[in-house]
Amino acid sequence: MSENKKLQRGLSNRHIQLIALGGSIGVGLFYGSSATIQMAGPSILLAYLVGGLVIFTIMRALGEMAVEEPVSGSFSTYANRYLGPFAGYLTGWTYWFMWIVVGMAEITVVGVYVNYWFPDIPQWVTALAVLILITIVNLANVKAFGEFEFWFAMIKVVAIIGMIILGLGIIFFGIGNEGQPIGFDNLWSHGGFVPNGFEGILMSLVLVMFSFGGVELVGITAGEAKDPQKSIPSAINNVVWRILIFYIGALGIMMILYPWDEVGSNGSPFVLIFDNVGIPGAAHIINFVVITAALSAFNSGLFGSGRMLYNLSLQNNGPKIFKTLSKNGSPRRGILFSSLFLLVAVVLNYIVPEKVFLYISAVATVAVITSWTIILITQLKFRKSKTKREAEKIKFKVPFYPLSTYLALMFLALVIVLMAFIPDMRIALFVAPVWFFILYIGYKMKIK
Repeated sequence: MSENKKLQRGLSNRHIQLIALGGSIGVGLFYGSSATIQMAGPSILLAYLVGGLVIFTIMRALGEMAVEEPVSGSFSTYANRYLGPFAGYLTGWTYWFMWIVVGMAEITVVGVYVNYWFPDIPQWVTALAVLILITIVNLANVKAFGEFEFWFAMIKVVAIIGMIILGLGIIFFGIGNEGQPIGFDNLWSHGGFVPNGFEGILMSLVLVMFSFGGVELVGITAGEAKDPQKSIPSAINNVVWRILIFYIGALGIMMILYPWDEVGSNGSPFVLIFDNVGIPGAAHIINFVVITAALSAFNSGLFGSGRMLYNLSLQNNGPKIFKTLSKNGSPRRGILFSSLFLLVAVVLNYIVPEKVFLYISAVATVAVITSWTIILITQLKFRKSKTKREAEKIKFKVPFYPLSTYLALMFLALVIVLMAFIPDMRIALFVAPVWFFILYIGYKMKIK
C-alpha cells in the first residue's frame, strides 16, 4: 500500500447515474413504505412529494459545490473548508456513522426477504453472508464496484418500471384479475384520501426522509468520476424524476391495487400485494428484486463509508492508517474497518430481530438529517465567500437561492421535532447527543 496513490477516476456517467439510484432506492421504499402507509394512508403520496422537493434543494446545494470543487470528500471537505475543522470532523464522522447504521438496516431487511422463501434460516446468518459478499466487492477497484452497482441498481429500476406498467394493466384492464379492472376506489374508499388527517402526513415525514437517505452519495463519487462537470449535474437533476417515478408512482400503484389499511409491516408490501393479485410467480420475482435492491443500497453505503474515512484521514480528522490505498486504488483499510462495525447488525439480528429495523432507521434518520443540514449551511457559506462576479460564474446554482435553502433547513428541523412524538423513534434523540458528545471529546483530544 502507498500514501502516494490517489483514488482512480474510473466511474463513467452511467455508473454515476445508477449509483445515485442505488443509494436511495432500498429498504426505505420496499420495506419501510409499509410503516409510512399505515401512518398517512394514500396521502403518503403528498408526503413523498414535499420531501422530494426538499431533497432536490439539498442535492442542488451539494451539486453547486461539487461541480465547482469535485473532491471525493464531498461535503465533509467543504464543511472543513468553509465552516471550520470541527465542522469537517463532525460531518465526516457522522456521515460514516450514518452509512454504518443504514448498512445495518439494509442487511437486516435482506434477512426478512430471504425468510419469505426460507423461514427457517435465522436473520443473522443472512446478514453475515451479505456483509462478507459486499465487503469483497468493495475491496476490488472502483470500476468493478461501479459495474456491480450498475447492474444491481438496473435490476430494481427495470423491476419498478415493470411493476408500474403491470399495475396499470391490472387497474385499467383487469390483467390477472379475471379481466375485471380494479379502478381507483382504494385511494378514497377506506377512510378517505387523508384517513389519519394532517397529523398522519406530518408523522410520516420522518420515515419518508429516511427513505431518501443515500441520494447525497452522488457527491462522494465526484472524486472518482471521469467527467464530474457533466455527470454530477445530470444525476442531481434527475433526482426529481426518480422520486416521481420510483416513489410516488410505485406507491400510488400499490395503494390503488390494495387497500392501504390492509398493508402490513411483515415483509415488503410489494411482495404482499402481488402475491394477493394472483399472478403466478410475481411475488417471487419481486422478492428477488427487493433483495437486490437492499444489496445495491448496502453496496453503495460501504463504498461511501470507506471513502469518507479515507478523506477524514487526508484532512487530519481521522487516523492516518486510513490514508493508504491498495494497489488498485481502493481505501481497503477504511472498508474493512466499516465492515467490522457492521458486525453489530449481525448481533442485533440475533438478539432482537423483530425491532432492529425501526431502531436502526430512527438513528439513521438523525444522522442523515445532520449531514443534509451541514450541506445546506455549508452552501450558504460557500456562496457568501464568493464575490458578486464569482457567484455569477457558478455553473450549477441552487434555484431560488437563498430562500429555498432556508426553507429546506426549516423543514429538516421540523422532522427532528416530529421524531419526539413517535415512541419508537425517540431512541434516536437520545443516541444523537451521545454521539455528538463523543465526537466533541474526540476532536478535543485530537487537537491536543
